[in-house]
Amino acid sequence: MAIREILIYPDYRLKIKSESVTNFDKELEVLVKDMAETMYDAPGIGLAAIQIDVPKRVVIMDLSETKDALQVFINPEITELEGVTETEEGCLSVPGVVAMVERVAKVRIKAQDIKGQRFEVEADEMLSVCIQHEIDHLNGKLFVDYLSRLKQDRVRKNFIKEARLSETEAA
Repeated sequence: MAIREILIYPDYRLKIKSESVTNFDKELEVLVKDMAETMYDAPGIGLAAIQIDVPKRVVIMDLSETKDALQVFINPEITELEGVTETEEGCLSVPGVVAMVERVAKVRIKAQDIKGQRFEVEADEMLSVCIQHEIDHLNGKLFVDYLSRLKQDRVRKNFIKEARLSETEAA
């Protein structure tokens, strides 16, 4: 297992649409383990493979207090939508930024597990928000894309400025 580097906004790779997983093999198991170690180290509650520069449709989450209830969704798809909710969201790829985002309140998801077995789950509250957030990553979308153009520009400029300062300090 290894902790992988998390891509930081506005890295163009975060906009890449992820490809479906077709091989449920040892390589996929290693990816999921690395993702879990990376997410727990960050610390976060969800991570999409694209956030560690792997454009595969793999999402992990752990919404438990004890961080011992890892959920793995391979090739997740939302099949039903119900209601609307607004919650405060953040993202490991957009550190330090939190904003209110409107999402669907309740969803039904079909996905595959690490062995390729298909399953469905109905999600509401935090699980619903988190799975939508992570599926957005798989489709090249970030939660900041839901913000007004002005807020998006402000966030992007701040991250570009911080990246330049880091480069200058490293030189």
